[in-house]
Amino acid sequence: MARLIIIDDEKSIRDALRDILEYEGYEVDEAKDGEEGLELIRQNSYDVALCDIKMPKMDGLELLLKAADVGKGTQFIMISAYGNVENAVEATKRGAFDFIIKPPDLNRLLVTVRNAIEKAKLVMETKTLKRRIYKLNEIVGDSDPIRRVKDTIDRVAPTEARVLITGANGSGKEMVAKQIHEKGSRSAMPLIEVNCAAIPSELIESELFGHEKGAFTGASARRTGKFEQADGGTLFLDEIGDMSLSAQAKVLRALQESKITRVGGDKEIKINVRVIAATNKDLRKEIQEGTFREDLFHRLSVIRIHVPPLADRREDIPLLADKFLHDIAEEYGAQTKEITPDAMAYLQSLPWTGNVRELRNVVERLVILCGDEISRNDVEMYA
Repeated sequence: MARLIIIDDEKSIRDALRDILEYEGYEVDEAKDGEEGLELIRQNSYDVALCDIKMPKMDGLELLLKAADVGKGTQFIMISAYGNVENAVEATKRGAFDFIIKPPDLNRLLVTVRNAIEKAKLVMETKTLKRRIYKLNEIVGDSDPIRRVKDTIDRVAPTEARVLITGANGSGKEMVAKQIHEKGSRSAMPLIEVNCAAIPSELIESELFGHEKGAFTGASARRTGKFEQADGGTLFLDEIGDMSLSAQAKVLRALQESKITRVGGDKEIKINVRVIAATNKDLRKEIQEGTFREDLFHRLSVIRIHVPPLADRREDIPLLADKFLHDIAEEYGAQTKEITPDAMAYLQSLPWTGNVRELRNVVERLVILCGDEISRNDVEMYA
């Protein structure tokens, strides 16, 4: 059942709205002024607030701002006898869902309430989904190397600095990039990922910068590139060490000028993108061999984060294995299995050349093939 609150200094209005809304099956609370309304919003969770603008102690527009700081996601429908354009525009600017003039039209009021409830549900679902995604991208570990990585992420995420992430395949570079994005000021905007190693060299420029219709054989329509898609957000260039020199030159120009040009086009397009890059290669060695541009390296590596291989942080293996056991059980809708102490010790002794990705695969294999308790013999057989 949706829960609503009526905030109005006129008792007759509160009584009339309560009768209508309770008849429709809603749970309704009420407050006689903005201060009382704010306190109830702090104490409870409301889908929708029906709020007057002109009230003693605290007016509706001030309440609207303070309620947003509470972070409950309550949708405000502002109701006022002063139905001027300025009030409506100001209410919308401050985040109101809608603005209705007193006395309200009953049909419009009920439709607006239903729509506001739907939006409140979507807001809550989005928050829940973000929390789940954040948990999936959580960097697990308490070893000194991982503490340093986490500390660097916390320091760099709120800035606009470009970041170069290095580390072996499967060590968690993509997770670091996602954490930087999610903890930064651009988290509400898109994170666009590009695996430079997976795209043929002749297509990488079109992938990054887009192309115009007829730019090359098969270009039957205009295409927006990853830089444009990431505008306002973050572009993650994974395995950038595999990018062709010609594409590197264009990326360098985009970073220098905050402009791109689509393949086959001549129009410059302004972009506002934070770039995070990652590689499993030694880029300084690539520079010496002439396969990577030194000027691009310095543009990308304002902050450098090295993700250690799993073999260098074996004390994190129990924490990682426990996380994977819970994640996999949740995916399969099954009960979480246990790993015996001697089985865990054996896991810690393995070389883990595939790093965290390999450990995750091994744990999933053990969950599928073993009983409720995973023994050392199980690990020796299936790891």
